[in-house]
Amino acid sequence: MTDRVQGVLRLGKHAFPPERPLVMGIVNRTPDSFYRPGLTWDESAAMERVAEIVSDGADIVDVGGVPAAPGAEVDTAEEIRRTAGFIAALRDRYPDVVISVDTWRHEAARAACEAGADLINDSWGGFDEDLADVAAEFSAALVCAHAGQQSPRTRPFRVWYPDVLADVLARTLRLADLAVRAGVDPARIIIDPAHDFGKNTWHSLEITRRLAEMTATGWPVLVSLSNKDFVGESLDLPPLERLPGTLAATAISAWHGARIFRVHQVRESRQVVDMVAAIKGDRPPARAVRGLA
Repeated sequence: MTDRVQGVLRLGKHAFPPERPLVMGIVNRTPDSFYRPGLTWDESAAMERVAEIVSDGADIVDVGGVPAAPGAEVDTAEEIRRTAGFIAALRDRYPDVVISVDTWRHEAARAACEAGADLINDSWGGFDEDLADVAAEFSAALVCAHAGQQSPRTRPFRVWYPDVLADVLARTLRLADLAVRAGVDPARIIIDPAHDFGKNTWHSLEITRRLAEMTATGWPVLVSLSNKDFVGESLDLPPLERLPGTLAATAISAWHGARIFRVHQVRESRQVVDMVAAIKGDRPPARAVRGLA
């Protein structure tokens, strides 16, 4: 399925060519995230985390105010309180960094875009149909993800697909088409298979194995693999021990053409995607003197 040719991806004032892999560093403004809960709950700690990941090579900072997993309710007003002010401070301190807001609510997306966000990262598959309108209004980029039939903050239970990747493609391409119709610049639309969301481990492994079918659509593909349960179940490891498995999945996804990698460990992920780019011939070695001098 090759409807489009991979082209420039526009995020905020930046234009990124297809051969440039982008690393999205995670900053969760929550006390109860699944990975290192509460690490960036305090605003000063969150800003220190931003400084660290930007130094480590993050192209995008992804700010979220609601955990993906079930738990204590976080209403819209509280989500905005956790994210919008921080994004405004982040935009003031880092005028050139691409800022993403991780939300499925159009109200939170609007507040974030007003504060300076460049990208709306909707992990819940268009649950709120007004998100695309907000992206169009603010000339923001939009992630169109696959969450199956899942509602936000619910876990899959005995999910089944005749062909999981066919379902991923059908849903994400439909969301991308709806976004274009809503007025979102096609150069600002990204699709995401959303590993683990509405999927079991077998599904996430198959998506990783067949990711080239998704990148062949021509839409830029984002993958969020970092310390996910499909990695943990594949290796029988808890979240804090999943980095090697995450990096293996990252390398496979980079080889298959994914363009954005949403991660907790930025430095290691940056090295992996840059190495894959060098092997593919998309990036020259940072230093090449062996056998030449």
